Amino acid sequence: MAHVYMLECCDGTLYVGSTKDLDRRLAQHAAGEGAAYTRRRLPIRLIWSAEFERIDEAFGWEKRLQGWSHAKRLAFARDGIDGVKGWSARERASGR
Repeated sequence: MAHVYMLECCDGTLYVGSTKDLDRRLAQHAAGEGAAYTRRRLPIRLIWSAEFERIDEAFGWEKRLQGWSHAKRLAFARDGIDGVKGWSARERASGR
């Protein structure tokens, strides 16, 4: 199994990552052994995660979420895909 996850850092910023072992990766982040980004922004808090059959699926979602704004990521973490319907420029222009 693979996971994509979203962390909230102490400064309010968000970090998105993917891994095959979520518990181990979260422990690494919390211990300051994770990404340089989170190492400088401890403590961190898991606010969302999802499980996938394959790591390439999780990685695809990681990249997708990384391209989203802070507000859109928070809405997604809180309300799922329904929370971000209508966020794209095309959807806003068409009135959906």
